[in-house]
Amino acid sequence: MSAEPMGAEEFGELASSIRLAMNGVMDGKPDAVDTALAVLLAEGHLLIEDVPGVGKTMLARALARCIDGSVNRIQFTPDLLPADITGVSVYRQQLGTFEFTPGPIFAHIVIGDEINRASPKTQSALLECMEEGLVTVDGHTHALAAPFLVVATQNPIEMEGTYALPEAQRDRFMARISIGYPDAESEARMVRDREHGSPLERLAPVIDVTGLRRMIATVREIYVSPAVERYAVAIVQATREEPALRLGASPRATLQLVRAARARAAMDGRDFVLPDDIDALATTVLSHRMLLVPRAQHPDGRPARSVDEVVERIVAATTVPVPSAGG
Repeated sequence: MSAEPMGAEEFGELASSIRLAMNGVMDGKPDAVDTALAVLLAEGHLLIEDVPGVGKTMLARALARCIDGSVNRIQFTPDLLPADITGVSVYRQQLGTFEFTPGPIFAHIVIGDEINRASPKTQSALLECMEEGLVTVDGHTHALAAPFLVVATQNPIEMEGTYALPEAQRDRFMARISIGYPDAESEARMVRDREHGSPLERLAPVIDVTGLRRMIATVREIYVSPAVERYAVAIVQATREEPALRLGASPRATLQLVRAARARAAMDGRDFVLPDDIDALATTVLSHRMLLVPRAQHPDGRPARSVDEVVERIVAATTVPVPSAGG
């Protein structure tokens, strides 16, 4: 995907327009909206995990509606097969040849609804797609659209009828977010606004695929100093040495943390990444990739309640780089 970066003013106006459109659908959830947009601009994939009914699919559909590109939705169920996602080769008797019929994965934005209701075998059909932007069927490789984004929703694994996502699958998602319940005021406004239809019906595209490619090219140009790079690496490496974790973050996690930080900096109107960008995104980008050891504890002996808590402690304990003449 080759595109010319755009100026800071144009980028800021488009980012604000997308935010405004999505916030009109997602009442009181600006942080979730900002993270979803950052993942899109950083060329990642987004996992939205929460209990049913809080707007996971609504957020995914709102992001998709803002982009004037191809969008497909896959409803993950226990009987879904890998070929139902990637496509199949169909034999054409008249021609005596096989013809590839693309599956729903061939779109700019793919919404995977309740991804953890499908079996691990079916989930694995996404591995090549999400990492390489390719699909291989019957020995032939097909390129996916560019840009390409998977927005998957899942219910907590304690819910009935769910499978835990394999580690390799989780690691391919740049970020995981939770929507959470709205506050009372936002929920009351939602009731009023949706008496006469869904706000999604009024949501019009804000940007076309060409414009999105230029925004992504702009994010790629954001400067990351060597000191900030080392800071991101130090945080990720600390997760591999943390005794409360039996699985730390991968090198892929480091790359995605820095890419997400670039997008956050651009959305804030800066052409350089700050340590604050790394801090703000560390938990969202890293925690879903890691696993606690049984009965994990803090150094002071207190039990560790969640991976998020461990990541927050690691970030707080990592030395923040200070500006210097050498960068």
